[in-house]
Amino acid sequence: MNDGNGAGDGAGGGAGGGPIRVVIADDERLVRMGLRVVIDAEPDLSVVGEAADGAEVVPLARELRPDVVLMDVRMPGIDGIRATEQLVRGMAEPPRILVVTTFEHDDHVYDALRAGAAGFLLKRARAEEMVQAVRLVARGDSLLFPAAVRELALRHGADGRREAAADRGPIGRLTEREGQVLRLMATGLNNAEIARQLVVSQETVKTHVGSVLAKLGARDRTQAVIAAYESGFVLPG
Repeated sequence: MNDGNGAGDGAGGGAGGGPIRVVIADDERLVRMGLRVVIDAEPDLSVVGEAADGAEVVPLARELRPDVVLMDVRMPGIDGIRATEQLVRGMAEPPRILVVTTFEHDDHVYDALRAGAAGFLLKRARAEEMVQAVRLVARGDSLLFPAAVRELALRHGADGRREAAADRGPIGRLTEREGQVLRLMATGLNNAEIARQLVVSQETVKTHVGSVLAKLGARDRTQAVIAAYESGFVLPG
């Protein structure tokens, strides 16, 4: 797993410096119980609520204001995609959404990322991977699995969009260097790795990443990478 901004592996923190507040949304009670046990075992993480479907998680998140929502992508009624859309678009300061899924190549995962999820995590992930993923997204990083995202983008037809980037709205406003940074982001490199690749400082990369997000109107790196694939600026393969 790569973090989005090249930060270290230390624990994050919730709003106000307390534990990272987590809500779990999954229609399977045993899955919720397992996730709660893993998360509550960490001193810097705390499960503050559970929901059995998307219809429950939206008002629950608005009430509890968690830092992170672990969102099952397939739930009855309102699924994880629609719930993610409602949270991201309906809250002034929405929680970070981490999709929890059984299959990384599920088309629903791609739709959830497009809807605003910061990344996804496999249900079979080890406990240490799970808690680290929560910490990463809580501090504003993205959780990308480049190979899986490329394959999903390919299946969604992004490989056929080869027209010039300059003709494709916000992507066309990127400078040459910003375009280089975006392409490296799409490979899953963090800021430190991009800095080494381009032989510049991490602070310079951070500035370019911020400019890319601003120009694309992207909430985070995941949304920027999805936009790059959707426009054909970055081609799968």
